[in-house]
Amino acid sequence: MSLPGIRFSDVRCVRATSTHIDIDNGVVESAGTSFSDTALVRVLGPRGWGMISVNNLDPSSKKEMDRILAEGLALAGITEDPVNLAEPGRGEHKVPSPKEDPLSLSLEEKTRVLSGIEKAAKIPGIVSTRATYIERSEGVFYTDSSGYENRFTITRSGFSVLAVARRNGDAQMGRESRHTIHGFNLRHQEPMGVKAGETALALLDAGAAKGGRMRAVLDPELAGVFAHEAVGHASEGDLVKEGSSVLAGRIGEQIGPGILTIVDDPSLPEFGFEPVDAEGCRTARTEVVSRGRVNAYLHTRETLAALGNGDSGHGRAEGGEPPLVRMSNTFIEEGDSTLEEIFSECRDGILLVGSRGGQVDPGRGVFQFNAEYGYLIEEGERARMVRDVSLSGEILSTLHGILLCGKEREMHQGFCGKGGQSVPVSDGSPHILLSDAVVGGSGAD
Repeated sequence: MSLPGIRFSDVRCVRATSTHIDIDNGVVESAGTSFSDTALVRVLGPRGWGMISVNNLDPSSKKEMDRILAEGLALAGITEDPVNLAEPGRGEHKVPSPKEDPLSLSLEEKTRVLSGIEKAAKIPGIVSTRATYIERSEGVFYTDSSGYENRFTITRSGFSVLAVARRNGDAQMGRESRHTIHGFNLRHQEPMGVKAGETALALLDAGAAKGGRMRAVLDPELAGVFAHEAVGHASEGDLVKEGSSVLAGRIGEQIGPGILTIVDDPSLPEFGFEPVDAEGCRTARTEVVSRGRVNAYLHTRETLAALGNGDSGHGRAEGGEPPLVRMSNTFIEEGDSTLEEIFSECRDGILLVGSRGGQVDPGRGVFQFNAEYGYLIEEGERARMVRDVSLSGEILSTLHGILLCGKEREMHQGFCGKGGQSVPVSDGSPHILLSDAVVGGSGAD
C-alpha cells in the first residue's frame, strides 16, 4: 500500500448501523434505522497530508487503492506545513461483550420499552414529556503502509427522558439520561422517568440563589464537566501546539493541590472506550494532572512528534473524517473525604448539581458552566433547593482552590464536538469542595 513519494499511508473504514427513536407526549414521532459505509484514506507525502474521503471503499482492491493513493499523493504535494509522525504504540483492548445485544431486538421492542420510560415521567403536574433512544453499531477496519491491521465492532446505545412542569407561566425542566457500551439499557429504567418529572416539579418551588464568591461543592456530574471542558480540552496536543491552551509550557508545574489527579483513559470500558485509536495506536490511561502537577498532554502521532510529553492513542474520528486529538473518558480521581466531611468543611456555601452547558476558552483559561440546580449548605447541612445557578472563573485559580475530593466517583455519558465531528465520551468525578468559587445567581442581595 505505497507509491514512490509516499512516506506513510493508512485507511480507516467504518461501516455503521444507526437507530433513532423519538417519542413526544406519547406519540412516536420517528423510529428508524440507517446505514453508512465510509472511509478515510490518508497519504503523507514529502511534506504534509493528502486526505480523501470515500464511500463504499474496497480496501482489498489493489487497482482502486492505487488510484486513491495517487490522488492522495497529488493532494499532499500542495501542502506546505511539514508533518512528522511519532512511532505508534501497538496493542489493543477487547471490546466488552454486551449483556443484551441491542442488535438482537426489534425496532418495535425498543420503541415499546422507551415508551414505558416516557410515560413514567408524566407524573401529576407534568405537562410535557419526551424520550429519545439512540444506537450505533460500528464495524471498523484499519490498515496502514507498515502492514498493521486491526478490526473491531462496537455498539453504543442510550436514552434520555425529559419532563416539563408549568405553573403560572413558569416552566421548569427535568432531564435524565444514560448511555453505555455494555448492551441494551432501557429495561427497568422507569424510575429515571419518574426522577425527571420530580426534578421539574421541585424546580417550580426552588428559590433563587444569590451570586457571589463562596465555598461550593460540585457534584460528580458538574465536576466531571469541569474536568472535561476546562482541563481536558486544554490538554489536547493540537491546541497546545497552536498556543491555544492555558496549559502550554506548564509540564511539571504545580497547578492544583496534591490531592488532585485528572485522567483521560480511552481503555476504560466506559462510553468513550476505544480498543485502539483512529490511527491504530494503543490506548491507555494518561494522567494529565498528577498530584496537582501538569504531567502530560493528549496526542495523535503528529502532535506527539511535535511536542512530546505524553503518548499517542488519543486520535479519534467519525467515519470518513480525519483523526483529531480528542478526549475519551475524562475524570478526577477519588480522594479520601466522605460527603459528610465535605459538607462540614464547606459549612456555609452551595452545592451545585448537574450541568446545562456553558462555555470555556482554553486559551484564555476562563470558563462558565450552568448547573441544573443547587442546594444551599448551611452549618454543614444541605438546605433548601435553588435554581438558575452557575459556576465561572479562571481554570488555574479554580484548580488551586480545590480543598477536598470525595471517595466515590461517578461517570456520566455524552458527546463532545470538535472540528465538526462528534464523538462519544464520558466524564466524572467525586464530589469536590472549592474554597472560593464564583457562583452566579438571580437572587436579590
